[in-house]
Amino acid sequence: MNYFKRILSFVKPYKKRFIYATMFNILYAIFNILAVMSFLPVLSILFNPDKKVEKPVYDGISSTFGYLKNSFYVEIANYINEEGAVNALLIICIIVLILFFFKNLFYFLGSYQMAYLSNGTVKDMRDNLYRKIISLPIGYFTEQRKGDLMSRMTSDIQIVEGSFISSFGGIVREPLTIIIVLLMMFAMSYKLTLFVFITLPLSGLIISWSTKKLKSKALQSQQESGTYLSLLEETIAGLKVVKGFTSENRFFRKFSNSTKRQENLNIQVTHRQKLASPLSEFLGVLTVLAILLYGGSLVLSNNTKTLSDFDPESFIMYIGLFYSILQPTKAIAGIFTNIRKGDASAKRLYDILDEANPILNIENPIDKESFTTGISFKNISFKYEDDYVLKDFSLEIPKGKMVALVGQSGSGKSTIANLLMRFYDVNQGEVLIDNDNIKNVSKESLRSLIGIVTQDALLFNDSIENNLKVGNPNATEEEIIAATKVANALEFIENSSKGFETNIADSASNFSGGQKQRLSIARAVLKNPPIMILDEATSALDTESEKIVQSALENMMQNRTSVVIAHRLSTIQKADLIVVMREGRIVEQGKHEDLLAAKGEYAKLVELQSFDRI
Repeated sequence: MNYFKRILSFVKPYKKRFIYATMFNILYAIFNILAVMSFLPVLSILFNPDKKVEKPVYDGISSTFGYLKNSFYVEIANYINEEGAVNALLIICIIVLILFFFKNLFYFLGSYQMAYLSNGTVKDMRDNLYRKIISLPIGYFTEQRKGDLMSRMTSDIQIVEGSFISSFGGIVREPLTIIIVLLMMFAMSYKLTLFVFITLPLSGLIISWSTKKLKSKALQSQQESGTYLSLLEETIAGLKVVKGFTSENRFFRKFSNSTKRQENLNIQVTHRQKLASPLSEFLGVLTVLAILLYGGSLVLSNNTKTLSDFDPESFIMYIGLFYSILQPTKAIAGIFTNIRKGDASAKRLYDILDEANPILNIENPIDKESFTTGISFKNISFKYEDDYVLKDFSLEIPKGKMVALVGQSGSGKSTIANLLMRFYDVNQGEVLIDNDNIKNVSKESLRSLIGIVTQDALLFNDSIENNLKVGNPNATEEEIIAATKVANALEFIENSSKGFETNIADSASNFSGGQKQRLSIARAVLKNPPIMILDEATSALDTESEKIVQSALENMMQNRTSVVIAHRLSTIQKADLIVVMREGRIVEQGKHEDLLAAKGEYAKLVELQSFDRI
């Protein structure tokens, strides 16, 4: 129930819908009771014409029900005497039909309003969850499994929808029905109704006990769902490895074990969930029998003084009224059972929604619209977890210069790019752009000044044109063509089946590695940023593709400040400054020729790569 209250916050934008639904549900509850009460006492007069009906006398509030009932009897009896029993029966049928028509009409109108509320709430939840996910820092996703995040976005929201949001109508309608019925029952006999209140709480305690462990089992089930979805995502992404190492059976066993665990958990959840409805019905019938035994003994003993004008017909109607609240009571038991189950899924959603984002804009940040002087890394130290990746690192990158970062894997090269983009914040020191600490610059304006081309050319399942326009959605056709020319991509785009409208398949499987990289370069060029980051942009390419892409990169870097993270040293010989890194520190820096002449770390790296090519 803790998270149910929080889910209700999503209902606020649909307050009017909720008010309308509540109003219609009140009318439904009223007409539902009137429909139940409309014919039982009337038929007793209609088919018992010898029954004497006397004009009632009002004798205080305790006699209100008897007064109203007998007044109604008098009117019906008079109508039968004047128009005949058949005409009276016709009128009764019409009244009953009208009451049931309005009962169902208001039920539909209430459900009609709830449809807008529930579907709108689910949409807002998905939107909020997606917005939160894309706002979280990159570091968050290194600790999360993609399959588990997908499970929360899909199955967890579906469970919340099925358990919480679909319950909104019932939460309003069913208690209202019970309240109105109980008021009528109190009016008929407060003592007998008090007896009902003794038995009903016992039923509630038993149902609550039966569903006590439902939340924990449901939470474990949803966590297991995230596990096998993650395994599925990993298997599809690494299918070549799985097949190449003939590990299909091992992966299948791992997947099957996860689904088996979820199966066992779901069985336990279903058993407890399904127990609530028959248990509540059985306990309701047990209560009816207790009332029948207690109230019937009073009627049969003619203890009218105790029951205050509670004749057999009234008692039958009382039993009918009480039985009419069994279904709402059963529905409420089901609702609370679903809420316990949904609470587990809501917790998984709020684990994301409540996640603190350490990479935030300060109040009134600087909105940078231009880049004028350069970039500075001043005595920065940074660690992802326990060990520092960068240690007291300092570097100046003047505007318009190309700076290359080289070194062995794990030396901290890509970390420099991540810190410059502010995907992470430094632990010590500061990163400056035009002498402004990037923590004081809005993330949006900072990243608008930077373009990035990574080793993995990530393209989206959309048209080529829409992929190119990710960073510049308002680009003109001329600008798009110019960008693809710079990236040496125009020719193969025009030769594609639909040109710029050609759809890029999942993982861009319909394009070669070199083509994907050139599209990635064109995308960065179209954004037209003054600063460009190239993170091992050619390391995964063959020699021929590398030459084409390298030419495109050189075109792109003209008149731009470039930070190049290089694995292949042949691609950065023209750099204005080459920085050699090892274990998070700078061990050498200079131009290509000067570093070769120094015969230090850089010369060894060049020699090793030359040897590898031989």
